[in-house]
Amino acid sequence: MDRYQRQTAFRGIGAEGQAALARARATIIGVGALGTAIANSLCRAGFGFVRLVDSDRVEESNLQRQMLFDEDDAAGRRFKAEAAALHLGRINSGVRVEPIVMRVDGSNVDAIARDVDVVLDGSDNFEVRYIINDACVRLGVPWIYGGVLADSGVSMSILPGGPCLRCLIPEPPASGSFATPESAGVLNQITAVIGSIEAVEAMKIVLHSPDVRRSLVSISLWDASAHFVDIEKSPVCPCCGG
Repeated sequence: MDRYQRQTAFRGIGAEGQAALARARATIIGVGALGTAIANSLCRAGFGFVRLVDSDRVEESNLQRQMLFDEDDAAGRRFKAEAAALHLGRINSGVRVEPIVMRVDGSNVDAIARDVDVVLDGSDNFEVRYIINDACVRLGVPWIYGGVLADSGVSMSILPGGPCLRCLIPEPPASGSFATPESAGVLNQITAVIGSIEAVEAMKIVLHSPDVRRSLVSISLWDASAHFVDIEKSPVCPCCGG
C-alpha cells in the first residue's frame, strides 16, 4: 500500500476505497489522446482491470498528444491498444490490462461493456459515442462522455436512469457540420485535463461517492474558463426517456 499512500491519505478514498479500486473494472473505448490520458490515470490509481479497445495503429502525428506512445511505437506502426498495454504494464504491473484491437460497433459493444463497472469515452467521433450511450443505457452501466477540440473540452457522467447523451443531443451531428482535430487542432494539455476529469469521475462512480458530477462541464484552456450546465432528462429521449 506504500505505492498508494498519497492517494489513500485523501479523504475521498482511504484504505477501504483503495481496496474497492483494486476490484474495479473499466473499459476505455478509444486509445488516442483522451484514452491514453484516462488509461494512464486509472492504472496509476490502481484500478484492478482496464480494458483498452481501439483498432488504429500509432502514427508520428499522435506523439504530440497521446501520452503512452513513443517514437518506437510510431516507427513500428504498433496497434495502439497493444502498445498502450505494454507501457501500462511497466507503470503498474498490479493492474490487469486487456488490449482489444477492434473497431466498436453495434454488434460488439455489449460484450465489452456489460462486465465492467464503468465505460469511458476515449473516442474521437460521435457515431461511436452514440453506440456507447445506447448500449450502456440498455445494460445499466455508467459511462463517461468526453471530447476535445482545439483548446477546449467537455465531459459528462451518464448514470443509469439518465439523463443520457441523447437528452443533450438527440441525434449525432451530420458529418461535416462541425470542426475536426485536423482542421482546428488539439492542444495536448486539454486532453490531459478532460482525461483526468473522466478518470476522477470513474473513481467516484466505483466508490459510490455522492459527489459524482451529473452536469456537463465545458473547459477552455486558452482563456482559462469553465462552465457547468445542468442537463435535464428528456421525457421524449429515444434512449432513456421511454
